[in-house]
Amino acid sequence: MRILVTNDDGIYAPGLEVCERIARTLSDDVWVIAPETDQSGVAHSLSLNDPLRLREVGPRHYAVKGTPTDCVIMGLRHLMNGTPPDLVLSGVNRGGNIAEDVTYSGTVAGAIEGTILGVPSFALSQLYGYETRQNPHWATAERFAPQVIRQVLAQGLPKGVLVNVNFPDCLPDEVTGVTVATQGFRAQELLRIDARHDGRGLPYYWIAFNRQEPTRADGTDLWAVHARKVAVTPLRLDMTDEPFMTRLAQVFG
Repeated sequence: MRILVTNDDGIYAPGLEVCERIARTLSDDVWVIAPETDQSGVAHSLSLNDPLRLREVGPRHYAVKGTPTDCVIMGLRHLMNGTPPDLVLSGVNRGGNIAEDVTYSGTVAGAIEGTILGVPSFALSQLYGYETRQNPHWATAERFAPQVIRQVLAQGLPKGVLVNVNFPDCLPDEVTGVTVATQGFRAQELLRIDARHDGRGLPYYWIAFNRQEPTRADGTDLWAVHARKVAVTPLRLDMTDEPFMTRLAQVFG
């Protein structure tokens, strides 16, 4: 099995090394193609107005001056052209990609692009808390990811579906299980603008987050990781809302 590993935290991120080790429990044929710099929050963006710069950092290890989506395309359409991967692993992200995070996440986008190009794909993310911010529990992702991936692949991914996996902020022995979860939703009061002034008195702004406990509906990824479970969430490329489409069909004939 040939595996393409990417991420959005950049080519030198610790989580990328973890993801490569996860991949090597599944195969010896592993290619690492990741962004040159941190691309967190770029979502499923393409570099259309700038050229892509490719740098070989080691055998089958490449840095791309671009987004995670660029990296997957570079892998399938250039570096691995003619011998495409059988699996794309995107991560392991430093921080969770749960609830509405999936719409912003470059990690999830790497798996989305793999799925678009017809390759079974997983997004892997390790949550952290205030005390583990500088040193997430990478060992948790490393222990549980291989078996989750094997079990999902044994079932076979439907066309147009990727798998988003989030590992809880705890030691491996403290994990309470693996569960299939729906995508949750946080209250959007979480987002705010932090207004500041530079040394010359000119204004600038940061997108910031309020510290508050989110609503964790049972069965969601938010609930699962809070309960110290590995959350496995299948996501569809097709975002059509079929029930509302049916209602609109009645309106528009």
